[in-house]
Amino acid sequence: MTTDAILLNDWHAVAKVEDLKSTSLLPARLLGENIVLWRYENQIMAWQDKCPHRGARLSIGSISGDTLICPYHGFEYDTTGTCTHIPAYPNRQPPQRVRVKTYTVQECYGLIWVCLGTPDTPTPAPFAEWQDSSYRKFLCGPYNYQSSGFRAIENFLDVSHFPFVHDGLLGSRSYTAVEDYEVRKEETGFSLCNVPVWQPDPDGTGKGGKVIYNYRVWRPLTTSFVKETNGNCLAIYFTVAPINEEECLGWMWIAMNYGFEIPEIDLKTFQDKVVNQDIPIVESQQPKCLPLDLQAEFHLPCDKSSIFYRKWLREMGVSFGVI
Repeated sequence: MTTDAILLNDWHAVAKVEDLKSTSLLPARLLGENIVLWRYENQIMAWQDKCPHRGARLSIGSISGDTLICPYHGFEYDTTGTCTHIPAYPNRQPPQRVRVKTYTVQECYGLIWVCLGTPDTPTPAPFAEWQDSSYRKFLCGPYNYQSSGFRAIENFLDVSHFPFVHDGLLGSRSYTAVEDYEVRKEETGFSLCNVPVWQPDPDGTGKGGKVIYNYRVWRPLTTSFVKETNGNCLAIYFTVAPINEEECLGWMWIAMNYGFEIPEIDLKTFQDKVVNQDIPIVESQQPKCLPLDLQAEFHLPCDKSSIFYRKWLREMGVSFGVI
């Protein structure tokens, strides 16, 4: 597991709440650490996926009520990670030091978020549209990238690739020029303000036109944007869980205050198509970890979002998944 305090003390979405059933053990991997998720009634546990006796994976064990049972020697653990029973010595009280390492966990936005350290904030980064009933909302993903999570976030902030990677969807090779925009440091993170983009069908009318994106980077691996077109508003909340330094899992919440007649499956299919165009490009980038040395890669004026992002990560002391 990494010693990167910024990432250890942040919240990371590792699974959908609906995927964790009351009788199932759900394995996950975060920051190079194997974890196991399980539920008893309304409580979710996130533990190191390792029995302290002989290191067997607890995620292939079983659940009996409020007890998780190791598959190897039958050690039983309560919801605090404390061993309550050792079958080989049924009449002895297990030593207090026989405990599974536990992590802080919570449900938010329909996802299970885990912090491997001490949370810097009580909740994950805000999703402004979550409580707004005028928006329809649906979750896309998870999307697996064989690359650093920071590469995935940087790609999300980059609009100059739209005409090439998403030609006909988010951009057009007939309109490749990138106009200037503002990068603004915020109390938490930073913003990209008034980013103009020409798109072939921004509002569903079939007519091309310019739209304005406004991005907000909340945490090193959580960002969002709002796109407005003739009163219609589309928001995307994107958070990435770093599995290890060169692999990550992306989750996208889509919020729209229009298009209620469009079947959700069609909207998800469109978003999947866009992201699946991005993934092979991001995975092709070398090195897979994001270079924080600005001399390591060539930059253009339209790359100011990437430049700011890399400087910000360096200032915070991020070391996992970067160079």
